[in-house]
Amino acid sequence: MRFHADLHMHSKYSRACSKDSDLEHLTLWARRKGVTVMGTGDFTHPVWFDHLRESLVPAEPGLFRLRAELDKDTSRRLPPSVASDPVRFMLSVEISTVYRRAGRTRKIHHLVYLPGFDAAEAFNRRLAQIGDLGSDGRPTLGLDSRDLLEITLDCGDGAYLVPAHVWTPWFGVFGSKSGFDTVEECYGELSDHIFALETGLSSDPEMNWRVSGLDRYRMVSYSDAHSPPRIGRETTVFDVGLDYFAILRALRTGAGYEGTVEFFPEEGRYHLDGHRKCGVRMTPEETRRRDGVCPVCGKPLTVGVLSRVEELADRKQPVRPDGAAGFRSLVPFQEIVGEVLGVGPTSKKVLAEVDALVAALGPELAILENTPIDDIAARSLPLAEAVRRLRRGEVIRDPGYDGEYGVIRLFAPGEPIPADAAVTPPLF
Repeated sequence: MRFHADLHMHSKYSRACSKDSDLEHLTLWARRKGVTVMGTGDFTHPVWFDHLRESLVPAEPGLFRLRAELDKDTSRRLPPSVASDPVRFMLSVEISTVYRRAGRTRKIHHLVYLPGFDAAEAFNRRLAQIGDLGSDGRPTLGLDSRDLLEITLDCGDGAYLVPAHVWTPWFGVFGSKSGFDTVEECYGELSDHIFALETGLSSDPEMNWRVSGLDRYRMVSYSDAHSPPRIGRETTVFDVGLDYFAILRALRTGAGYEGTVEFFPEEGRYHLDGHRKCGVRMTPEETRRRDGVCPVCGKPLTVGVLSRVEELADRKQPVRPDGAAGFRSLVPFQEIVGEVLGVGPTSKKVLAEVDALVAALGPELAILENTPIDDIAARSLPLAEAVRRLRRGEVIRDPGYDGEYGVIRLFAPGEPIPADAAVTPPLF
């Protein structure tokens, strides 16, 4: 079975997250997007953990689904094209570790996965001895990354850890502000238990292929969604049975791992270097010429992902490892519809049009990836042209920097967007 998995997200108990980040809304948006397996996020938070236990029931090995009555209520709010699509949950949490190592303060984020509530309860007991798990759905602990990995592995068969958004300046294992140069430096003698790395929104597998030391790792991509509509903006694709342990085997061995759906990395918030407050954005070459100093305020720039990749790269050009799966770069569907309509992606007009398209054509990811262009054109010629360009990689890139999202466009400023009077009244 081929499916999209999004295994990095947060509940309403994480800071700066939507109050709608509950299981019902996550399930609803997973169906709209076309995501089959979801992370629960935040299982270390006591209130969220209790809610997970009350609202989820066992499905396939290591996976869970909403209780029947909750799932039925969610399905009623969706069109028939997606209402019955399966959605499964995997127990997941992001942990922030802050500690001193080799004379530097390290701030590293990690994704932890466990196959059942008993293992999760044991994990939570260990971490509760170290810090307050109730203060944030993504807890911050004074714990070495290596020790967090050891605690994870102690939780038994199937427990595993993935370094989160590995290049992000502030919290990635390779981040410019507080990271390391290798996985081995971070996790020590336990580093062989790391077999997958999350690329993050500001990098893609091709960028990682410039660093030969990363060839052995499976690259995964997930949304890190802080609100349900952002589910599925990045996913990992599997072709295995719906089974926690089948997913784990695919990540370990590559068999059944089909690659990732990525942002164009320029859309990520930390692709280039810069200072958001000063309005300064720089390429790696410009940063080097200025010795990493902001020309406006004279303080150090936030060195972004591209610069950090170039710093650690031992290849001038990407070299795809033998047997490595590929990836596809997409733009979130609402952003494309918003560009076509000339309004913001979260406007009511966009949401209404997306609802109509999902009802007619199926999940958003399927429309972007597989729906025949002629079928899209029957609904909207401008959208069909936008999707055609997207699939060819014909996009205009305005890179993000220092916490500011970049912008990916399908049409140049001032370019006439194709229209068809026959379809404009009912859609677009």
